[in-house]
Amino acid sequence: MTDSSSAVRRNASWLRWQQTTTAILCGTTLVAIPMIGNAQETGESSEDNEGYRLAPIIVNAQAIADDNANTIVARELWMGGKVATSIQDTPASVSVITEKEIEQRDADNTEEVLQYTPGILTGYWGTDNRNDYYKIRGFDATTYRDGMTLGSMRGVREEPYAYERVEVLRGANSTLFGPAAPGGSINFVSKRPKFERFGEGYLGYGSFNHKEAGIDVGDTLDADKTLAYRFTGKVQDSDREYDHSKNDKQFFMGGLTWEPTAYTTATVIFDYLKRDNTPNSGGYPFDKEYDRSNFFGEPDYNFHAVDRSSITGMLTHDFDNGLTLRGNLRYSDLTDDYGYVYITDNLARTGTLVDRGYIGRDREAQELIGNAILQYDTSFGPVDSSTLGGIEYSDVSSKTTSVYAPGDPIDVSNPVYQGAPSSLTPYSANDQDNRTRSVFLTQNLSFYDHVIVTAGVRNDSMDLSSKDLTGTTASDDVSETSYRGALTYKFNDELSTYYSYVESIAPPAIGVKPERGKQHELGVKYAPEGMNALFSAAVYELNKDNESIAVVQDNGSIEQETVGESRVRGFDLEAKAELTDNLSLTGGYSYMDQEVIRGTLSDGTSIEGNQFATAPKQTISLWTHYSLPDTGMSFGLGARYVDSYYFDAANTSKSESATLFDASFGYQFVKDTDLTVNVSNLLDKQYVVNSGTADFYNQGREISAKVSYRW
Repeated sequence: MTDSSSAVRRNASWLRWQQTTTAILCGTTLVAIPMIGNAQETGESSEDNEGYRLAPIIVNAQAIADDNANTIVARELWMGGKVATSIQDTPASVSVITEKEIEQRDADNTEEVLQYTPGILTGYWGTDNRNDYYKIRGFDATTYRDGMTLGSMRGVREEPYAYERVEVLRGANSTLFGPAAPGGSINFVSKRPKFERFGEGYLGYGSFNHKEAGIDVGDTLDADKTLAYRFTGKVQDSDREYDHSKNDKQFFMGGLTWEPTAYTTATVIFDYLKRDNTPNSGGYPFDKEYDRSNFFGEPDYNFHAVDRSSITGMLTHDFDNGLTLRGNLRYSDLTDDYGYVYITDNLARTGTLVDRGYIGRDREAQELIGNAILQYDTSFGPVDSSTLGGIEYSDVSSKTTSVYAPGDPIDVSNPVYQGAPSSLTPYSANDQDNRTRSVFLTQNLSFYDHVIVTAGVRNDSMDLSSKDLTGTTASDDVSETSYRGALTYKFNDELSTYYSYVESIAPPAIGVKPERGKQHELGVKYAPEGMNALFSAAVYELNKDNESIAVVQDNGSIEQETVGESRVRGFDLEAKAELTDNLSLTGGYSYMDQEVIRGTLSDGTSIEGNQFATAPKQTISLWTHYSLPDTGMSFGLGARYVDSYYFDAANTSKSESATLFDASFGYQFVKDTDLTVNVSNLLDKQYVVNSGTADFYNQGREISAKVSYRW
């Protein structure tokens, strides 16, 4: 009786939610319709604009691809190098951060790239610099590069200078990309050669003795312009905001593109990333607010060394009869080693001695991934058809050894360091080999240029095997199928609306059911004629089943255990607009109503009805950039609001809400030569963004200056 009543209440709640969200979308559409009339009064004919690819119905060979270096408003979603489609006609909630926007805000890592994107929370682990930390719609996200999963390559901070753009797909989408976390996907699009001569070089200096230099050059290599190259490089020597820290890195990438005919393109890219960092400040005690410069770890045991190299090949051939073949292949090799000391404080502590622990990990990983995709476009009178099918294969192997040991306490009022441990005993060692074979099919039908029907299916067959510290082996075979369906209605070239249903299957662990995500979404997109702008709104319900969390076992190892089901309902609003030749803005708003439907912690405590950890109900962001005419000067100002959120699944402690400001200034003092100054966290606000064994603070104020020369 209780389960039945609960189901009735949930169904009634969902019905009310549908009614509310439908009203929101209808209201958005009604507001947009008068704007269409106003836009048409500008007198600019739609015939003056190049058409963009339809979703992905009939690729328009005359369409001008997005110029990521010169606009913040992307019109195409590149789908990770698979198929370029119109963002306006894509039945999904998507955002694109172009190279120009990344440069405006001088984003140095992925968290900074994404922090003005609705539905995304970043920076919630503060001084923990091992990874890029972000969540989409309250859940983890999966990362890709050029449409192929980073997989075991994920555990490092990416280098934004390597990418022309970063694409965000909110919500479940395994039918598009394969095994993925339900929150959504982040796709990095690599810089590629252009068939023109270009170049940029810069020098930078900033807070915490930050020094860097970068170069990005390219040209054609033959008189017929069939072969082009590009070289991108960056070196950095820097500290972090806490004592005994460093943040050094080197990045180099070279690419060749061969276009023997108008129908065939082949590109090879090699890249190398080396990081020599400190991974963590060790956290801060609970009893009061400490200065961010304090360091309670061990200077002699605080290292993070990353060495990653990749080679990628991409081929496209158009048979000039509606059929196009695409192939992508990448091999990557990674070593990722770290070790540090962290404090383990508790609220009942008296005195100034705080316990600590040593933790470390050595990891090696290799990954081979590739796909082959066929697309066929045709027409039947008023009906356009686009069929896309393909296969994908990946082979990922890794060797990981983890160590832990209790450390000597430290006096936080007068720190005295003890040095590195003489030896550490591994508590976990694991050799893994995962192979995935996938087949997928997507069908798009466009009726009378107004109604677009999309259907997709994908099957991923995964073979998992591992060997632990004792030599014990384990294996598992998993075969999962995901589905996608969508209906888009185009009122005209400016306004479209859609409904979509999509599914996801998270990469599984041996012996644990794969997490599955299901999402229903209603959305509307508006691209006013006569203005370079795109406005979007979406409401959704996203469910995650077979949810698992990391649980410490009796022997000290950490295993994934299935705990239950969770759900989030919300809506996202986004605006990207170049209002005039001199003024642009990026704005976003996100609201999430989260709830654990079923869930029990390892100690038996029920968390049913709780909110998610690190998932604020509301986030708001706005970035504006203005170029002062005839002066060579530009100004940028941004604000980011993050609502309070719980630190843990039990909902026992909570952050404060916070508003942070960022700013920029640019001045072209000589032709083609610019000085730019960026300030993040302008007012140097400090607050706790996460708390476990210790508190972690947000990043403090950071100032950077660059002199750039372009040719």
